[in-house]
Amino acid sequence: MSRSSAGLSAIPREVVESLEKLGARLRACRIERGFSLSDMAGRMFCSINTYRALEAGKPTCSVGNLCNALWLLGQLDGIDRLAAVPAALAGARSGRRKSGRTKAEHELDF
Repeated sequence: MSRSSAGLSAIPREVVESLEKLGARLRACRIERGFSLSDMAGRMFCSINTYRALEAGKPTCSVGNLCNALWLLGQLDGIDRLAAVPAALAGARSGRRKSGRTKAEHELDF
């Protein structure tokens, strides 16, 4: 049974095409290094079908599996070029505030 959701059906064609191109590049890198599908799946500790889905550009594949494959293929440094942080925010701290409570306030003394 395939997974489906409203989010997956609303993926723009440009995104699907980019994922398919990425999958083709993963396949080319794998073949260039002489790895079989079974080799890659074994090194990633995933099923052959999971790795095959990465190479097919399936949008349901996890980012973790993608990064693991990139690492195994010596391509992980490329991930740092994605979604560059705007210069104005590069040194900014997170907008989240820490709770004013101390750990001792959370512990109950019986």
